[in-house]
Amino acid sequence: MGHQVTLVRGDGTGPELAAVTKDVLEATGVRFDWDLQDAGLDVMEREGKPLPDRLIQSIERTHVAIKAPITTPVGKGFRSVNVELRKKFDLYACLRPCKSYPGVRSRYQNIDLVVVRENTEDLYAGIEFERGTKEAKQIINECARLSGKPIRPDSGISIKPISATGTERIVRFAFEYARKYKRRKVTSVHKANIMKFTDGLFLEVSREVAKRYPDIEFEDRIVDNMCMQLVQKPELYDVLVLPNLYGDILSDLCAGLIGGLGVAPGANVGDHGAIFEATHGSAPKYKGLNKVNPTAILLSGMLLLRYLGETNAADRLEQAVAGVIREGKHVTYDMKPSPKDPSAVGTREMADAIIQKLRGTK
Repeated sequence: MGHQVTLVRGDGTGPELAAVTKDVLEATGVRFDWDLQDAGLDVMEREGKPLPDRLIQSIERTHVAIKAPITTPVGKGFRSVNVELRKKFDLYACLRPCKSYPGVRSRYQNIDLVVVRENTEDLYAGIEFERGTKEAKQIINECARLSGKPIRPDSGISIKPISATGTERIVRFAFEYARKYKRRKVTSVHKANIMKFTDGLFLEVSREVAKRYPDIEFEDRIVDNMCMQLVQKPELYDVLVLPNLYGDILSDLCAGLIGGLGVAPGANVGDHGAIFEATHGSAPKYKGLNKVNPTAILLSGMLLLRYLGETNAADRLEQAVAGVIREGKHVTYDMKPSPKDPSAVGTREMADAIIQKLRGTK
């Protein structure tokens, strides 16, 4: 019997990315028992909600999923399916490796960073109060009473909870990852100079956890300085651990160092399960055109294999992806010197080239 894994097809270009991911992962020789599920805009239109109960039940059974991109409406509509899944299964660690692969167009070379983002707290906890509502007015009045600092009455309010418990487990995750994969340093990123009771708590707990790992170097950086440091001298950094909002922003910055979100894999990990996903959007304008780059989701499949203990298969998959990128022949338009290069291939053709390399390494 193979590994039981939920495969979420998503929307937009998601279904075609899911299809090639399934084929590539099977080409590693690892056996899978897939449970195919749908979520997103298409399901919303048919069933009235983007995250059906049967998908939740599938992941409750398998404990592992790989998810193609799902559209999140901006400013209106349903909240992010991605965020909802992370909350539902307490997937508190967002893992975003950012590694240079020769052949990818980038201003930088030899980048090898790992972003570990706390996934459940901070301003993304979803505790918000709309401007002008009774609840917002109550919060404004109570905050003014407790702090002595007035808030404009026409404000919307978001609450930023950061707990010792949540911080301890995400920093511990970062150090355990560093130890397992022989990384040299963990950097805690914060704004504790200004937000002394939230980011200050994150820094305090980070320092306490670091004492348990004397074999791994520890340091901290203020988030705005960290952004500058990553642009100027990224080679000084290794594993970064951050609260939710900063982690979201800096993971995209680090993806920019290696060529963009099209080559950036992702994983959301908890104590009892994990969901792996490309970190880019669903690109609905390219739906059905066999055009988008599959690298990010295939490298997310590599992270899935590592999570399942299939280390050899994970190494072979990464080498196959890197080989196709390095050769530059069977790659999508965004990986060519010019996006109008007529030699660019489609999603399926790039995946097939990776499959051919995998078959040659068995």
